[in-house]
Amino acid sequence: MAFLKRRHKATRIRSADEFDALLSEGKPVLVDFFQYGCAPCQIMDGIVDEVAEEFQEEAIVIKANVEKVPELFRKFKVKSTPTFVLVSPKGSSLHQRWRHSGLVKKDVMAGQLRRAVEAD
Repeated sequence: MAFLKRRHKATRIRSADEFDALLSEGKPVLVDFFQYGCAPCQIMDGIVDEVAEEFQEEAIVIKANVEKVPELFRKFKVKSTPTFVLVSPKGSSLHQRWRHSGLVKKDVMAGQLRRAVEAD
C-alpha cells in the first residue's frame, strides 16, 4: 500500500540552537521563514514539503516561525514572509547562496538547491 507511505516534510525548528545543529551536518540548508496567518506562507507550505522530500538525502529543508525563532529572523534580516534563504556551511562561517521573498515556483527553488548540492 504505497499510498500510505509517510512523506518526508521540512523540519520545523524551535530555536537557533536547532538551526546550528542542523547546519553542523555540513549539507546545504534551505530555510523557509514563515508566520501563521500569512496566506502566501500557506501556499508555499506544500511546495516546501515537496522540495524537502525530493532532497531529503542531499540537503536540509527547515521551516522557521517568526514567533518561535525571532533571533534567526534578526540574524538573516528577514522583513517579510515568506522569505527563503539557502545557506551552505563553509568552515566556521555561512555562505548565503540564494534568497527570495514572496511566492516562488518549485522548479526555481529546487534548481537553486540542486546547484548548492552540486557545488558542495
